[in-house]
Amino acid sequence: MKKIGIFYSFRSHKTKQQVKKIIKHLGEKNVEEVNIDDAGHKDFEKFDNYIFAVPTWFDGELPYYWDEFLPTVEDDSLKGKKFALFGGGDQKGYPENFVDGLGIMAEFIEKRGGKIVGFTSTEGYTFEFSRARRGDQFVGLALDIENQAALTDQRIEKWVADIKKAFEEK
Repeated sequence: MKKIGIFYSFRSHKTKQQVKKIIKHLGEKNVEEVNIDDAGHKDFEKFDNYIFAVPTWFDGELPYYWDEFLPTVEDDSLKGKKFALFGGGDQKGYPENFVDGLGIMAEFIEKRGGKIVGFTSTEGYTFEFSRARRGDQFVGLALDIENQAALTDQRIEKWVADIKKAFEEK
């Protein structure tokens, strides 16, 4: 398997906990962690397979560090590159925009020719609306640590198995 770049904010403790679990299932030698707070174009162009940790902030917004990073690659073609997305949300506190950050990121990637892998079922979640929803699936792994922490490890394990296969396909 080609090396995977996993991009996230090293300052986000909840995200870092989930990243460690993902890396454990992927195998440490297959993954390079990239701090999105300091990442630039050179960090991005090293990979063909990516995992983006995209939590949803406030009323369905991307965290500021993603807003600052995306312009560095906005003119790039992402054709031939694969992206797996995961992120946290709160389906009870913010049911009208649950994990919207995943949907925003997927739109950005797809407009530039990138391929999203690792869709997951919406079954088992209760929310009103999500930009991350496509039919009966999310465009990535939706984690709700606030309300469904007990399901997190199982969801991560299944998702990682799926994205490993997708990253290996041509």
